[in-house]
Amino acid sequence: MKIYRTKNGIVVEKNQELYAVNEQDWDAFINDDDLYQKLARLLVDKKPDAQAHDWITTGLLPPIANQEVWASGVTYYRSKLGRQEESKDSGGGTFYEKVYLAERPELFMKSTGQRVVGHLQNVRIRKDSIWNVPEPELTLLISSSGKILGYTIGNDMSSRSIEGENPLYLPQAKVYDGATSLGPCVFVSSEPLPASTTIALEIIRDSSLVFSDSITIDQIKRSFAQLVEFLYREYSFPSGAFLMTGTGIVPDQSFTLQPGDSIKIHIEGIGTLINAVDQTEMHQKRG
Repeated sequence: MKIYRTKNGIVVEKNQELYAVNEQDWDAFINDDDLYQKLARLLVDKKPDAQAHDWITTGLLPPIANQEVWASGVTYYRSKLGRQEESKDSGGGTFYEKVYLAERPELFMKSTGQRVVGHLQNVRIRKDSIWNVPEPELTLLISSSGKILGYTIGNDMSSRSIEGENPLYLPQAKVYDGATSLGPCVFVSSEPLPASTTIALEIIRDSSLVFSDSITIDQIKRSFAQLVEFLYREYSFPSGAFLMTGTGIVPDQSFTLQPGDSIKIHIEGIGTLINAVDQTEMHQKRG
């Protein structure tokens, strides 16, 4: 089943049928260790709603309210190689080798809920960065008790020129307005996603495909349970949390995003997250 957050309420999708739920409190609704069972009970004797389709098409919101978004780094071998390449001139290349092999994963806070953008909204690239890429990531929805409840699609926008200059600049490379996108829904299942699940990325520029790649989630070095356990060791999440599990799709140095690019991330079983790149938005807002 899939759940969507909209301006009018929550929509549940089952077997390609949509059901409107008169529930505005997203935090309370999703932060439930028995979320899948709750959804199943909710749909008993409930009929599909025509208005549910309208809610999604006219008022879709990012699937997050007061949750924080955290991210895992260097969980794919491809990512390790890419990070080593970008930071070799600064002497930071060995850091990523050590992180990849260590028991403790790299975890960092990516965004608060109000800074997250959703499906068909604009992401941004920093004006002080010359090398910028999207990072398509399977993202976990986790309850306040630490249980994995579901999955969504994450776009971890990254300023690779800044991170490559010095690994200590990672927060500036990763955390800024318009740097995090989630959506379009949360996929809730009674079973884990298959290891063969594919993440695919396409970048369209002027109606032409300029980059594409894909990877399966069985290439992730660490288990989801291990990532969640480290995240929750000394940190509490009263409304639950989202955790990006890392990227295995790393464009090389010859590619950088440009304003107007369309980023399409597809994950089997969840759907497709689409964002356009808008570099000028913050400047226009600040006047």
